[in-house]
Amino acid sequence: MQLRVAYANTGEEYVKRQGWQQATLSRCPLHPQGDCGFARHGTYARVSPPGTLITRYDCPEGHRTFSLLPDCYAARLSGQLSEVEDLVRAVEQAPSQAAACATLRLEIELPGVQRFVTRRVQAVHAALVVIKGLLPERFGLCAPTLLAFALVLGVSDVLVALRGIAEPWLQELPRPLGFSPRRQPGGGRDRARQHRAGADPPGLVA
Repeated sequence: MQLRVAYANTGEEYVKRQGWQQATLSRCPLHPQGDCGFARHGTYARVSPPGTLITRYDCPEGHRTFSLLPDCYAARLSGQLSEVEDLVRAVEQAPSQAAACATLRLEIELPGVQRFVTRRVQAVHAALVVIKGLLPERFGLCAPTLLAFALVLGVSDVLVALRGIAEPWLQELPRPLGFSPRRQPGGGRDRARQHRAGADPPGLVA
């Protein structure tokens, strides 16, 4: 299960400062009363930026691990939210998605580029639609695009800002913004990833 770590800097700065050493979880989300063997469970590596390590905790009684993901990183994708945002913004501002794809990831064939871009654009826009519904007083009149949300929020890094704004619902929002598990055929969830739905208890991550 992934949990949010509020973090204002980039992934490169996280690596430079070895941020995984400061990321802590004060108590078990499943057993806040304790007595479950909850303890730090090492780290795991992410591909990008090179050198990234993510702190992990384990609850033996609940058979669940918890990874502490800083705001700058995309969930269940390699790289940072800023990279996803740059791609989606490029598509939103291009005459068409095909035109945007023609300039992206030239090391793979165009159909592969189109699939790559479509998945990310659809995931981000789907998350924006959900956030509009969750916070209608703030985003109800806003189009479900990064450009429109940037105007409302007055920030350049929309996805990073929304990671904090939408924290109570991150377990239900789709990747790369939220932590919702991949859906399995037939409506099931990927239990191997141990990411159960439900809002994070407040004040757990220091």
